Amino acid sequence: MDHSGHGMTMDLPPFTLGRGLGWSADPFFLVACVLGLALYGWGVVRLVRRGDAWPVGRAVAFALGVLSIALMMCTRLNDYGMVMFSVHMVQHMMISMVSPILLLLGAPVTLALRALPPAARGSKGPRELLLMLLHSRYMKVITHPVFTIPLFIASLYALYFTPLFDFLMGSKVGHLAMMVHFLAVGLVFFWPIMGVDPGPHRPGYLMRMLELFAGMPFHAFFGIALMMASTPMVSTFENPPASLGVDALSDQNAAGGIAWAFSEVPSVLVLIALLFQWYASDQRQARRTDRAADRDGDKELEAYNAYLASLRTRGS
Repeated sequence: MDHSGHGMTMDLPPFTLGRGLGWSADPFFLVACVLGLALYGWGVVRLVRRGDAWPVGRAVAFALGVLSIALMMCTRLNDYGMVMFSVHMVQHMMISMVSPILLLLGAPVTLALRALPPAARGSKGPRELLLMLLHSRYMKVITHPVFTIPLFIASLYALYFTPLFDFLMGSKVGHLAMMVHFLAVGLVFFWPIMGVDPGPHRPGYLMRMLELFAGMPFHAFFGIALMMASTPMVSTFENPPASLGVDALSDQNAAGGIAWAFSEVPSVLVLIALLFQWYASDQRQARRTDRAADRDGDKELEAYNAYLASLRTRGS
């Protein structure tokens, strides 16, 4: 017996972590993950060969981000996620909140801009096209908080509490589109907040924290709504296969708890990243100020001392 047109049998055994981590690759995400790692590795090798450095931490973060996607989509977690709300919620939260943070810390756009060769004069190559995209009006719109915060919230409420979720889960293409959407939403939400790559919308650090806290509570509210519900709220998971031995309402409560818990974890990760970035920015500014003072003999300090002296003269 098939589920949702995916050709996946409904007689899955009861869920255990060992069974969930078994190999069951989705071809689309498998190819995407391998290609992503290969392109990133090519960029790093190209920089190293010409004598440029690339932070190891960025490469590790990007690799972990790709592997986190593969863990969700290329194991049997993806199979169980089709019939268990709790497992699906783990997929959703990881792909929309944890994977984007790790990918963005890897600074893939910066790597591409440094690794791609410039095109010949008068022509446009991949590097030039990427720069055009970064400075386009389109990017200014999709990275602005007026767009990203409502999109981040709507990806929960407008999806799960409408028939759209059941429609997407009814086909393999729909399911893939939904997972790609989760990843894309996470990327555009977190990029202006804590991304290392350059972008059209890059507010100050305090404003970034406000943007983060404007979106995160809605995940907690969503999780609480699922935990407090007295009936199943999503048709796809109303009748789990008997072979799983799970109760639909209990599984939904677990899904709500996962959504609530994940609203805290990314907040902590992003805040730590922001604090480190803030500190590094202040250090760079201090070094620039010191170099400027060395060049001009600290004229700013001399002018301030002269101003104080003039005040004392007037006072006497």
